[in-house]
Amino acid sequence: MSEIHLAAQVVNEVKKAVVGKDEIVVKILMAILARGHILLEDIPGVGKTTMAIAFSKALGLKYNRVQFTPDVMPSDLTGFSLYNKASGQMEYQPGALLCNLFLADELNRATSRTQSALLEAMEEGRVTVDGVSRPVPDPFLVIATQNPAGASGTQLLPDSQLDRFALRLTMGYPEPRDELDLLRRKLQGDPMEEVRQAADAAQLAQLRAQAGGVFVHEDVLDYILRLVQATRDHPQLAQGASPRAGISLAALCRACAFLHGRDYVVPDDVRYTWTDAIAHRLVLPAGSALDARRAVQIAGEVLASVPAPRLR
Repeated sequence: MSEIHLAAQVVNEVKKAVVGKDEIVVKILMAILARGHILLEDIPGVGKTTMAIAFSKALGLKYNRVQFTPDVMPSDLTGFSLYNKASGQMEYQPGALLCNLFLADELNRATSRTQSALLEAMEEGRVTVDGVSRPVPDPFLVIATQNPAGASGTQLLPDSQLDRFALRLTMGYPEPRDELDLLRRKLQGDPMEEVRQAADAAQLAQLRAQAGGVFVHEDVLDYILRLVQATRDHPQLAQGASPRAGISLAALCRACAFLHGRDYVVPDDVRYTWTDAIAHRLVLPAGSALDARRAVQIAGEVLASVPAPRLR
């Protein structure tokens, strides 16, 4: 079976549980192939958790889920040491992060200490307990959900944490015909039970290797850098995209090209991924009205202002 056919099978399995969000499904797989983490920002009840669980089943990944509240402690994520009276030794008890796919539900309800524990696993692939660092399993990815800013009990995620997410996606309400289809499926049973494993960890590693081998022309790299630089020069932004953002964007473009059946990146891949990969990393000046839509608008303005290269 070809790798592109395998990727299509994963998408088809997820779509059994997630109705009418085909583009979102493809973009999440794109981020997974780019070794990135995903932030789903939306109101409750539109299928964010369903999406994450469906991917864990389709990819055969061990997943853990934590519903974040202010009383969730860092040790709930990283694990802790417990004294064993029989052996006279302190023994490590694994936390929720010791899995392949970690679902951080309503992350923006957590305290900053707990978010910091998650940040180490996302960035460095390890957790530290009592001065001892332990690697998280490979593969490891985070799908986090958050309610829109201003919702009851929420707080803003710090810029440093937002910068670790490859994509921020919004699912939105389903179209009426899709919602009707969803209602019919729910009346017949749980659609999640229909999702079957389409790939395992070894096959996911092969997909990632194929996506990582996609060719990126120097002119496309220059295009990415000019776009990133334009965010830093934008007069309405206090902080533009980081170097990490440019690296992540290039990896996403490779995955995008791979999922479209190409072994090279074209400027359209950059345009397709740009806003979802960059808007959440843009910081408005202090005192500005907090509005994610404005950051999306600015990302669009930057994309429109920077000419794309013509590849021969």
